[in-house]
Amino acid sequence: MWSGRFREPLDKEFEAWQRSIVFDWRLLNAEIAASKAHASALFAAGVLTEAETAQLRGALDSIGVEFASDADKTRVRDHELAEDIHHFVEIKLIERVGALGRKLHTGRSRNEQIATDLRLYVRKQAGLAIDGLAAWATALHDQARLAGEAVMPSYTHLQRAEPVLVAHWLLAYVEMVLRDAGRLRDCMARLNYCPLGSGAVAGATLALDRDIAARELGFTAPTANSMDATSDRDFILEYLQALTFVGLHLSRFAEEITLFSTAEFGFVQLPEAFSTGSSAMPQKKNPDLAELLRAKVGCIHAAAEAVTLQLKGLPLAYNKDMQETQEPAFQVEFVPAMLTLVARFTSALQLNRQRMSDAAQSGYLNAMAAATYLVHKGVPFRTAHEKIGNAVRFALEKGVELGELTLDELRSFGAEFGADFYAAVALSATLDCHDVTGGTARGRVRQALDHATRRIAALTAQEAVHAGA
Repeated sequence: MWSGRFREPLDKEFEAWQRSIVFDWRLLNAEIAASKAHASALFAAGVLTEAETAQLRGALDSIGVEFASDADKTRVRDHELAEDIHHFVEIKLIERVGALGRKLHTGRSRNEQIATDLRLYVRKQAGLAIDGLAAWATALHDQARLAGEAVMPSYTHLQRAEPVLVAHWLLAYVEMVLRDAGRLRDCMARLNYCPLGSGAVAGATLALDRDIAARELGFTAPTANSMDATSDRDFILEYLQALTFVGLHLSRFAEEITLFSTAEFGFVQLPEAFSTGSSAMPQKKNPDLAELLRAKVGCIHAAAEAVTLQLKGLPLAYNKDMQETQEPAFQVEFVPAMLTLVARFTSALQLNRQRMSDAAQSGYLNAMAAATYLVHKGVPFRTAHEKIGNAVRFALEKGVELGELTLDELRSFGAEFGADFYAAVALSATLDCHDVTGGTARGRVRQALDHATRRIAALTAQEAVHAGA
């Protein structure tokens, strides 16, 4: 591609070592789409005739068809001559249309080609991840609906805190999922500008109408600065960072499911279709899917860290270092499939409602409600906190729950206690005293479920942009 300037051939080992076709073959469809869009811009600029444009676009389509299957993509990866995916498509184009294939590179540089291809690729992958998040949010929401008014303990410091509705616990993960989808949407919006027409660094040397390619590829508009466009890989880093949040939330969910499925908790029955046994211990059912989910965040975060360090300190504009940002982006292709799996896993979980309910009604989880009862009697909260703390210590020594103390025993801690105390610390009242937006009161959770239904529906209704990718 640069033989006019060079007289000495490349060192063979260096030539093999620096080739990117071994991983950027994944960009074949994006390269074909971007090349077709460039042909349209060249036609509008008068560089190509209508017949030449049609011939080139048809040949590009045929390349895509020929190498559509996974087996054929192996042929792309193992091509002996092509240095990268752009070179591969050019070689195949010349095989089909002869010298006309060489004409397509008029007015463009590989610097803008790779910047465009990667944006198309990341845009598609982010859309697939959003689809997977929507599936997981739906599965969580369905489980929350099925849970009805089932209760469970909530935890702080991994110690029992207060009773909550099971639905409230599940909806906490729905909130995380919706934030994750929002981050990916934001990333897609920011990357959705077309570098074609940026040239190698200073802009195309032809008077190209850059809006033509941008429209054809589904971009919002052309990029605003050629130097930034050809050297920008922020969108890869932002994408990987957004996926790191996805991984973190999956890991938190996986950790809780792993804990809750133990005999010590017994809150969750693991689905056999997503578990394995032990080669030595016949009784075992291991949470393999959950454990792998916990581990995958490390793979995703490592990819984000790699790109961070690859971009650090690079001068403007394009540098070969940027080639190394591609593989980390490709290494997280497992995320959409992983999300589909966790959605099915979540749907298949069986909750032991009785065990959860029993756990929520022992261990003085109504102590906060008891303190609130005293607040309503005019006791300052700090004083109420102390009085209930003393009552809890007394109940512990006696081996009973707060609601099992006699009225005389309660009044030894304060004259404010009355017969209405018992209703105030019953399970339903303990839940419903959290009657604020975002609280676990039964009416509030019903509202939250309805609200989540609309938000998830809006998420699934927003189709990710897949044009040309």
